Amino acid sequence: MEWWLAYLVIGVIAGFLAGLLGIGGGALIVPMLVFVFTAQRLPPEHLLHVALGTSMATIVFTSLSSMRAHHGHGAVDWRIARMLAPGMLAGSFGAALLAGLIPTRSLAMMFTTLVFFVGTQLLLDLKPKNTRELPGTVGIFVAGALIGGVSSLAAAGGAFLVIPFLAWCSVPLRRAIGTASATGFPIALAGSAGYMVQGWHAAGLPEASLGYVYLPALGLVVVMSMIAAPYGARLAHRLPVKRLRMVFALVFYALALRMLGGLW
Repeated sequence: MEWWLAYLVIGVIAGFLAGLLGIGGGALIVPMLVFVFTAQRLPPEHLLHVALGTSMATIVFTSLSSMRAHHGHGAVDWRIARMLAPGMLAGSFGAALLAGLIPTRSLAMMFTTLVFFVGTQLLLDLKPKNTRELPGTVGIFVAGALIGGVSSLAAAGGAFLVIPFLAWCSVPLRRAIGTASATGFPIALAGSAGYMVQGWHAAGLPEASLGYVYLPALGLVVVMSMIAAPYGARLAHRLPVKRLRMVFALVFYALALRMLGGLW
């Protein structure tokens, strides 16, 4: 029962911060899941893989809610989303299969590097300048595959890469944010499928797992994050968000380093 309570708490924290700062995903959920899975005594060689797979699966559900909200405000460019989707599906699925073959320590180092990138974006509020137009069919497929692959390894919805990429390609920021919410779904769907397939025959996984996706954690984190997100969104207009971004960027760094130290 205490593990279920831990998943509820993770869901509340992740949902609240997603609503407050527009962040979440693997950078926050994965380290916390690793701590809980460690306490549950999951096999060390599977700890990070199960955390990544479960976090990726949560985004399947949370991205739908975000996409619906942005679509309601007319902020999703579906033409761009459709162009990016094939590459994202291929990159995300392939990277998830690859992640299952990478030893835990090496994967932890890769994940920590990506978290530091996300945290630095958050800390400095980096926004690239508009410098060019969207690439052609081949270019946008490659861009989508790279975004999907990196996002799958980070168990993230991809917004931390999609938004800068679209802004760089002269897409207005509001439309870039809305479109990024739509691209999170194919990334999460393909990534989750990859983690399920790769972990299907792994030995020692907990009961109620589909490959590297642990269903009890998935369900409880999703439900509580979707309940908590609106409260974070309400507070976003009352609190000094710029200062909070700095604080939580440092929290990301600390969580990632603590997780890396525990797995090493």
